[in-house]
Amino acid sequence: MLKMISKPAVKLVERYLPDPYIFVLLLTLIASVAAIAIERQTPLAVLRFWGDGFWGLLTFSMQMLLVLVTGFMLASSPPVKRILQKIAGTAKTPGGAIILVTLVSLAASWINWGFGLVVGALFAKELARLIRVDYRLLVASAYSGFVVWHGGLAGSIPLTIATEGHFSADQIGVIGTGSTIFALFNLGIVVCLFIAIPLVNRMMLPDEKDSVYVDPSVLNDEPEPVGRLTRPAERLENSVTLALLVGVPGLLFLLDHFLLRGGGLNLNVVNFLFLFLAIVLHRTPRNLLNSLNEAIKGGAGIVIQFPFYAGIMAIMVQSGLAESMSEWLVSFATATTLPFWSFISAGIVNLFVPSGGGQWAVQAPVMLPAAQALGADIPRVAMAVAWGDAWTNLLQPFWALPVLAIAGLKAKDIMGFCLIQLFITGIIISVGLLWF
Repeated sequence: MLKMISKPAVKLVERYLPDPYIFVLLLTLIASVAAIAIERQTPLAVLRFWGDGFWGLLTFSMQMLLVLVTGFMLASSPPVKRILQKIAGTAKTPGGAIILVTLVSLAASWINWGFGLVVGALFAKELARLIRVDYRLLVASAYSGFVVWHGGLAGSIPLTIATEGHFSADQIGVIGTGSTIFALFNLGIVVCLFIAIPLVNRMMLPDEKDSVYVDPSVLNDEPEPVGRLTRPAERLENSVTLALLVGVPGLLFLLDHFLLRGGGLNLNVVNFLFLFLAIVLHRTPRNLLNSLNEAIKGGAGIVIQFPFYAGIMAIMVQSGLAESMSEWLVSFATATTLPFWSFISAGIVNLFVPSGGGQWAVQAPVMLPAAQALGADIPRVAMAVAWGDAWTNLLQPFWALPVLAIAGLKAKDIMGFCLIQLFITGIIISVGLLWF
């Protein structure tokens, strides 16, 4: 049945879903018109919101570009490629490949979302070299595992409210991860998704005649052999010693960060780890630069689109539109149903504000007073917002950009499959928030 449903969904999305750049332009126009029509903002005010906020994600944009680049360089290093090949070799059938890449992506995303995005995409490419399987579904399966990130170890909302002095601390205090990430209802949702998502992806596997395959030779990125070194500059570029003199201190810094100072994972630490492991494992600066040249080709979408999303976020937040949407959706909630409506509202807001931390800043002032007034479970409401933020990433191409860049696909190639997962995971998460 899922195969029958996914086929028209894939064709529908392939036909009508525009390039993510067009998508972000349309969202910009929708947010602007809505701010004027609903919030009674003047066109000049909306224009100022947009322009002033346009560069608000510059740091994050660079972080995301580095997620793509450093992750690619690490995974393309000879030792990591051998590991990926060994794991990929355990899959013997197309269905096995779909299940395996989904599980790897789910596990990696639960640990850290940036790690999950890169590892899932690169592992999908490795599987495609070994097994003849629909490449669109393979990459969609790798991306679908990303949906668990906000219920995992790097979830920005549960980590925020577990931090002393967070912006809502006077209102709700500090809520430890035992009540959010490691709460039974959240772990129940995660376990159900770990079971359901791989099975759903497997059941969507198209028949031979409907499958789209990729030529394995296109995915090969073996480096050119190094010839005779005659110039001093060439010797430096191919010096193992130089790479180790820089790479090893970088890894020692990370040991100090984790072991002596008790630091945790965040996006900067993940990028630092990826980069310095890549420096060491590529062995020479020239090998690393060759890998960098390949990796950077896929970063164009991130560079051009993220500023537009920053502008949309500014319109949504400063015009009051995001707050109004959230208030309307929770206006008819009860103590029992508030987590569900918080989840739905967060999913809608996420289409315009695709940032977990940014979204919590917008929705917390609405959700927390509502939860207190109704006597709802505050940790559950917070996690409902977190899950809503993660859920509609299956429809929002913002987070798919690094995956698509690595895989060499377009959003329309995978979003039809992700659309099916959107409905199924939405049901599972909703049931978990209401009854687990």
